[in-house]
Amino acid sequence: MKFVTIDQATFKKFADKHPSKSFYQTPEIAKLREAKGWTTYYFAVTDDNDKILASAFISAKPTFLGKSLYYCPGGPLLDYEDRELTTFFFKNLKKYAKSHNGYLLHIEPNYELIERDRDGAPLSNGFNHQQAVTTLKTLGFTRLPHADSPEYQFALNLNGLTPDELMQTFKRNTRGHIRKAEKSGVKVRELKREELKVFKQITESTSARRDFEDKPLSYYEQMYDLFHDKGEVMFMLAEVEEQSESASSQHLRNSDSHFHNGHGRVAGTEIPGRARLSRCENDDRELSTLRTSASDCYTPLSAAMFMLYGDEVIYLFSGSDEKYMKEYNAQYLIQWHMIKYASDHKFKRYNFYGISGIPKNGDLDGIYEFKKGFTNSDTGRVVELLGAYELPINSTFYHLHHFLSKLKHH
Repeated sequence: MKFVTIDQATFKKFADKHPSKSFYQTPEIAKLREAKGWTTYYFAVTDDNDKILASAFISAKPTFLGKSLYYCPGGPLLDYEDRELTTFFFKNLKKYAKSHNGYLLHIEPNYELIERDRDGAPLSNGFNHQQAVTTLKTLGFTRLPHADSPEYQFALNLNGLTPDELMQTFKRNTRGHIRKAEKSGVKVRELKREELKVFKQITESTSARRDFEDKPLSYYEQMYDLFHDKGEVMFMLAEVEEQSESASSQHLRNSDSHFHNGHGRVAGTEIPGRARLSRCENDDRELSTLRTSASDCYTPLSAAMFMLYGDEVIYLFSGSDEKYMKEYNAQYLIQWHMIKYASDHKFKRYNFYGISGIPKNGDLDGIYEFKKGFTNSDTGRVVELLGAYELPINSTFYHLHHFLSKLKHH
């Protein structure tokens, strides 16, 4: 075997066909990191006939006393059960990085550890890649408690099912939430680049409410620029049309048969007071309300970002306006819209992405339960990845950096 550097095109050709491929291991993400000051390297291991057996793009950036951190998001792309190949790859990568001023290697392989069912239990006849963990630890890697990409995910195996067939696999209350959103007039559409500020407004308010760090608008714009024309990213918005006060009043007068108990339920839509219906006539209306024509305006309810890479659609980021979540259930309709898209376009898997961990009986995990509701025992499963690891390249600098970091946080 040989450890070699390769060009971007050669790497992409290999990566696009690898079973553990990830959009994080693409030249586009390399460009995203380069815009932040990182340097990109493409490496491969080949056999005696120059066939590529393993490959990765690695980003490097000076972070400590001029020494560089080497980072491999979503990779490297190799068979971690092949101990010889894994050992050869990382020993040579460490040697290269050390000779080029590196002090630390951080990896996050897109490689499954244990095959699990919908409830998180290991399958009796499923795979178990614990040998991969043993190999990494033998090479000097230490497992990190947190990763940039989620270690535990939840996926829907589409299994060639049609949208109608998939709908029948959903939990009853999930189907009910979808129908309620549809009857309430919620519509789902794809956002244009100039509308990404609306997406950012929603994710920013959601991150503040749920205490997680949101990405800057520039990140979403860069992802759009890098992936949209390739058909590999979609920003989706669920919204509801609002009528003017005069039109709404006329509608209410003509809809007595649909108005019950004075609670403002009209044609299946709960209206929390008539003030909301008059927002279209208010020139100082909230920024979240979009005017799309001279007479109509829409209220954004929920938004989500999806990656479409390889054989899966990935639900990456999202947010919802808390005021309207229970009234419209728009977050359910966005998922249904994209599940139908994935089915119609012959994707094999719909990846709901991150959950907090292996589900446990009695634990109340709303995110997991939400995602689980779109599956049954045949279609849904918990995905557990190897996790994140770091390998010291220059021990002296690594331990000095570790020591100073601990002092900084005390």
